[in-house]
Formats: sequence, structure tokens, C-alpha cells
Amino acid sequence: MNLIIQGLEIENSDLRAVAKLAQASHIERITGQAFRLANADPHPDIPEYCSEVKLDFAFVPSGTKLTNFGLIAMDMDSTLIAIESIDEMAGMNNVQPQVAEITQSTMRGEIDFAESLIRRTALLEGLPQEALQKVYDEKVKSNPGANKLLQRMQAVGIKTMVISGGFTFFTDRVKTELGLDYAFANTLEIKDKKLTGQVLGNIIGAEGKAEVLKRIRDELGLNKEQVIAVGDGANDIKMLESAGIGIAYHAKPVLREKATYSINFVGLDGIINLFE
Repeated sequence: MNLIIQGLEIENSDLRAVAKLAQASHIERITGQAFRLANADPHPDIPEYCSEVKLDFAFVPSGTKLTNFGLIAMDMDSTLIAIESIDEMAGMNNVQPQVAEITQSTMRGEIDFAESLIRRTALLEGLPQEALQKVYDEKVKSNPGANKLLQRMQAVGIKTMVISGGFTFFTDRVKTELGLDYAFANTLEIKDKKLTGQVLGNIIGAEGKAEVLKRIRDELGLNKEQVIAVGDGANDIKMLESAGIGIAYHAKPVLREKATYSINFVGLDGIINLFE
């Protein structure tokens, strides 16, 4: 078993301390922010120690290679990109506090996603269509390491996909900008160049994300073990459970409890370092 240690800053003393707890045979440098502790064993003190010194850790079976996988599915808001797009849209309609409160409650798993989306979208009624482009142009930016992660995945032939409980206006543009293979999200109803406050068609929520992942997985001829899923909130639980490896990225506790690995401190490119 390998123990992968990552951090924005890693002190040699902390690295040695974790290696000693894990009884690792030796330490291999992956990057300046990532190290592989070979032949490591779990120890109950490792999670608390790493949390205190702001290090990410992951016990990964030896020989787990990135080329073993064929698809990576990612949530969009607060995962692939650094904002909650619906909250930013709400700011354009002077209802951001109300929408943000519902968003946070949903991420913690306190409100059903479909109900949450309906309530939040209703608050956007009357928002001019051009406000969506303004949000995209001024607010949307990739999370740290996103481009490096995607370039690496694409270089080894892994298909890339975003599945969002947000809206196609943003996922379609993110797909084009980042060169993703697939993008799925909900569709806003727009009439007379203004949002009606309604969502068209079936809502992609927790179940919908998992269904989309399974459908694309099957179309690609992959099995569950060949899929990586990445998310940050309760709405991503079922998606992560439909993948061989589920990664909680700077996530709420409810998702970290269900994930294979958690990344709390480094960027998305930290996912690359988990694999040989």
C-alpha cells in the first residue's frame, strides 16, 4: 500500500513523522508538493496529524495506474470551477443571500436537490438573459489545477465529463473552453430574453448525475472500476458511488464520509498524484 502525502507546503519533519507512523519503507518524491510513502500501513493518528499540518493523505493500493481508467466525471460548481454559478446569478437579481442560504443547506444534505433547485430558480424570475453571460465572463474561473488535471487525463486517453445540477448555459461554455468530451446540466426556461424562474425537463439532481454517469460509462464500454468521479457536496454522493474511485474535493463532511479519497488542501491536479 502506498500513502500519498500532498500539501501546499510540506515540512520534512512532518513528512518523516507521517512515514514513521505508517512504518513506510521509503519516501519517493512525486512533485514538490506530493510524496509517495511506499509499503505504508494505516495508523489511527495519521488523519488527525495530517489535518493539523494541512496535508492531504490517501492510502492507494500499489500498482494503481492512471491508465487503468477510461472516464472522469466531475461536478462543476465549487469543483471544476471556483464559484456557485446560481449564487452569482442571484447576485444579479438582488436575491443572493436567499439563494446562497438554500445552496449551502442543499450541499450539507438538508434539502432535497430538486426542491432546492426549483426554489432557487424561482427567485431568478425576470433576470435578463444577458446577465448569464456577464456572470460567465466576470465570475467563472477554473479551480486551481483544473487545466493540468484535464490535460493529463486527455493525454492518457481518459474521457472527461462535467455533470452539474446547475445549468447548461455554463456547462456548455465550460465544456468548450476546457475541451471536455461531455457536459450535462439543467436547462433554464427563457422567454422574451428573460428567465421565467422555471427549469425545463427532468431535473438532474443526485439520482440524475448517477444515471448520466452510468449511461456514458456503458456507452464507452467501461466498468465501474474504470471510472473516477469528483464532487464537493451531498448532491454528488450517488455519482461518486457509481464510480470505482470517488474523490471529495474541498468537500462538505457528508461527502467526505462517502468518498474513496478526499482532497482538502491542494488543487485538482492532486488527483494525478494518487496514481502511478
